[in-house]
Amino acid sequence: MPDRSVDELEEALLGVSALIESTVAMNRDRYSTDRLITAISGPYRNVLTTAEEMITGARSSIDIVHARRVHEEERSERSERGLLYKADPSVTVQLLSSPELLDENFVREQIDQPHPAAIRVARVPPIQAIMVDREAALVVTGVMVNRRAAVIRVPEVIHTLQILFDNVWRGAVPAGERIVFGDRSRAAFARQILGALRAGVTDEVAARDLAVSVRTYRRYVAEIMALLGANSRFQAGVRAAELGLLPPGRPGSG
Repeated sequence: MPDRSVDELEEALLGVSALIESTVAMNRDRYSTDRLITAISGPYRNVLTTAEEMITGARSSIDIVHARRVHEEERSERSERGLLYKADPSVTVQLLSSPELLDENFVREQIDQPHPAAIRVARVPPIQAIMVDREAALVVTGVMVNRRAAVIRVPEVIHTLQILFDNVWRGAVPAGERIVFGDRSRAAFARQILGALRAGVTDEVAARDLAVSVRTYRRYVAEIMALLGANSRFQAGVRAAELGLLPPGRPGSG
């Protein structure tokens, strides 16, 4: 059966996208005098310049929706991916990507970063949005000649967009999980095995809990270690924690 909550959430996000477009189109004059809406026209590099200013000026949080495909004509020497490295290390970065636009190299890069961005995957409408400090949002919709871009500081729009982002984020799949294990059911089973390894239970007990044979359980453990590039079970646990595949907890805590 389809997930009704996901469908409703997608409809809500599409509604927000429409709200943003109509707000910019209908209220630009009324809000522009107070700098609550600032339209960004011209080439795409103007959008990137604005994004860079917002990212470098962030004080506490940056929330990003990456679900709009950037066409070749919009590309420049700078990239959205590169701009994120300009954020202050104290700023929390959360990136929500559509499955088809997930940058797997960027996900892997985060493993070695001292302050990694949190990245999750979900089905979202084709928009780009950067929300900074829950006070302002750079939103881009449409493509090429139909592209609309604006910095929005209208409290009602920011509030609605942030609530929906938070709701989607809670139900989204960690990007590392998707890359390593594939679909959600396989990832859930792998998490159970990783949890058993972290808890230090014997193979016999873990196999019984998972309703598989010990031989099958050990085969799964070997496959997971290979996927994680781990040479030992302990290293597999460390890598799983780095990728966000396990909730916080110390080895042996169960």
